Amino acid sequence: MSTSPSHIADIRQDYCLAALDESIVGEDPLGFFHRWFDEALKAQISEVNAMTLATVSANNTPHARIVLLKGVERGGFTFFTNYNSHKGNEMDTHKSVALLFFWKELERQVRIEGMVHKLDEKDSDAYFHSRPEGSRIGAWASPQSSVITDRTVIEKNYTEYTEKFAGSNPPRPPHWGGYSVIPKSIEFWQGRSSRMHDRILFTKDTNGIWSKCRLAP
Repeated sequence: MSTSPSHIADIRQDYCLAALDESIVGEDPLGFFHRWFDEALKAQISEVNAMTLATVSANNTPHARIVLLKGVERGGFTFFTNYNSHKGNEMDTHKSVALLFFWKELERQVRIEGMVHKLDEKDSDAYFHSRPEGSRIGAWASPQSSVITDRTVIEKNYTEYTEKFAGSNPPRPPHWGGYSVIPKSIEFWQGRSSRMHDRILFTKDTNGIWSKCRLAP
């Protein structure tokens, strides 16, 4: 059954769960992010650490996909992926990226913009070896973002690497590791009734000092 454009345009929801005031947010956006994240965890939101990662290709075409946040450490938002994937190549070319969290159950969004860099090998190794064995083998088996003829290609690869690493601890592939996004701006968005949403934006100056302001919805 198809959905007509007119029916799609009629889909709407009024937001009325909470409000967001400058005094609530405080002066430390990373600290407030941790507060909101903890509240999202307590709300038992599915895939609470799922975030949209937006990158730009060499020909200035934007691309976005969902990745999983794995930590907020040393002032950066960390995630892991294949360095040779489309997003990996794009982050090599353009260091400016954006992240977006949407926790619909709490009627909240967090928008982050900043510069991305690779994590140290020891950090990538530590996280890689914390993953289930199947995921570690999968990192070897999948030439992420490459064109393949059919699914049997990666299934064959998976079988071969399973046999290769049988009885041993699969090492981290050289083409796989972590990234950290160091934020230059963080916006907290709280849905409000009649689309009169609350938006508090933090921006960091060249001295690393955060300032905040309210944006119109």
